[in-house]
Amino acid sequence: MAEPAYTVASDSETTGEEKSSSAFPEIAIGIDIGTSQCSVAVWNGSQVELLKNTRNQKLMRSYVTFKDDIPSGGVSYQLSHEHEMLSGAVIFNMKRLIGRVDTDPVVHSSKSLPFLVQTLDIGVRPFIAALVNNVWRSTTPEEVLAIFLVELRVMAESQLKRPIRNVVLSIPVSFSRFQLTRIERACAMAGLHVLRLMPEPTAVALLYAQQQQQMIHDNMGSGSEKIALIFNMGAGYCDAAVTATAGGVSQIKALAGIATGGEDFLQNMMRHLLPNFDNLFSSRGINEIKSMGLLRVATQDAIHKLSFEESVQIDVDLGNGLRICKQVSREEFEEVNQKIFEKCESLIIQCLHDAKVEADDLTDVIVVGGCSHIPKIKNLVKSVCKRELYKGMNPLEAAVCGTALEGAVASGISDPFGNLDLLTIQATPLGIGIRANGNSFVPIIPRNTTMPARKELVFTTVNDNQTEVLIIVHEGETEKADENHLLGYFKISGIPPAPKGVPEINVCMDINASNVLRVLAGVIMPGSQQPVVPVMEVRMPTVDDGHGWCAEALHRAYGSTLDLMTVQKK
Repeated sequence: MAEPAYTVASDSETTGEEKSSSAFPEIAIGIDIGTSQCSVAVWNGSQVELLKNTRNQKLMRSYVTFKDDIPSGGVSYQLSHEHEMLSGAVIFNMKRLIGRVDTDPVVHSSKSLPFLVQTLDIGVRPFIAALVNNVWRSTTPEEVLAIFLVELRVMAESQLKRPIRNVVLSIPVSFSRFQLTRIERACAMAGLHVLRLMPEPTAVALLYAQQQQQMIHDNMGSGSEKIALIFNMGAGYCDAAVTATAGGVSQIKALAGIATGGEDFLQNMMRHLLPNFDNLFSSRGINEIKSMGLLRVATQDAIHKLSFEESVQIDVDLGNGLRICKQVSREEFEEVNQKIFEKCESLIIQCLHDAKVEADDLTDVIVVGGCSHIPKIKNLVKSVCKRELYKGMNPLEAAVCGTALEGAVASGISDPFGNLDLLTIQATPLGIGIRANGNSFVPIIPRNTTMPARKELVFTTVNDNQTEVLIIVHEGETEKADENHLLGYFKISGIPPAPKGVPEINVCMDINASNVLRVLAGVIMPGSQQPVVPVMEVRMPTVDDGHGWCAEALHRAYGSTLDLMTVQKK
């Protein structure tokens, strides 16, 4: 039977809401698109069910191959051998690349992947290409992800015997709002409407809340609040969360995340096995890409084995007379990646600190994700949290099960047994603020603020008779504004001339229950109760690839004449 041909829809074709033809509410599916693996789940009326592809797989590799006229993803297409990924025609790790510019260290580390990743290092989208019939075919992470999502949608529609429109996706905590827009665009291209984008540990927290509610129901008890730490580490990202759960309600008390994962373990080991790695592969020809791929496959296999064995033999011929034959121990692997383990430990400590929770206060400690099988990771989490790990969920399926539960709840599905009487009170994973006081980042909505949220701060002019101000919105935690994610900017004009410090520029930020961010700004003069210029309202983010140059160009043109400074509280 021939494989179905897939059509990728444009954004404009998928912007309108579609009404379900069924008399019953359409249940959204949950998708966990991991850096290396993905899975799909749905609420089947009584419980969460993971969907399988035609090869009876619940976990599918996250890749797309471009070697044929019609690109194929890991849902419908199976690599004949791992080494097929070395042809240059297979694109993967799109979750690490999506929404990043070519100056990003994560993009530069992706140059060791066995396909073409090139950068100009000027703050624009990196150039990504697959080798098709000995010709490089350019693509984007959004396009690759959209092709993959189309296959997932077709798979789900085939099994559920109905059209699939709505989806809940899990995302890393450290994703910027701009990256979220890229994910939404990929979904729109695939004909999917995003109901929710859930941070991965938040999805796990929802599953944990349902399990605790079910336990209370089975034991006929009332239940008390339980505080859990969730640590999630996959191939691309590492996240932590502290959640307080009671009666099906899960409140996220703190979130923390970094773009570090199994891919970093892998690249560290590749450079350890081949110290002159960067010099040998400075050019990105097809032979170098194949050699990098061979080393990657051998190293990846060794890391997997080291989770269950104390040592492993690596023997790989990279071509051009280059061969690696080495015995590697688990202790050596841990030493090479010591800095990554330290980052993981710092992330957990930071999350506990932000949540104002001591290790002794924790009821459960949950470790999930593809790296959860690494002994050092388990021991590290147990050491920091001073307790054994929770064994009530599958670490590779927890996030997708949580998204499926959220999909049912967000679709308005009711369950007679109360299994869907769930609520997650989410928190902002990153601080959001504006540039002021020079190049300082002034948060208006701090990290870990409960959503929905609405907060404001008052600023003022820096110069006498300043009639314009530039509002530059950033997201992040770094003190310098330009080191954080740029979300957008707008200019307010028509401020009445006055001495510096007199006009009050009120900047308000509003995040609604759907996580939509709006920035409002108005100017009030002393003695007046009404804004002297119309209040501006802008939905963020407004920037696309490279548009950060516009804000830089404006700032370069006007210097400090459009700057703001914070009004000190009296």
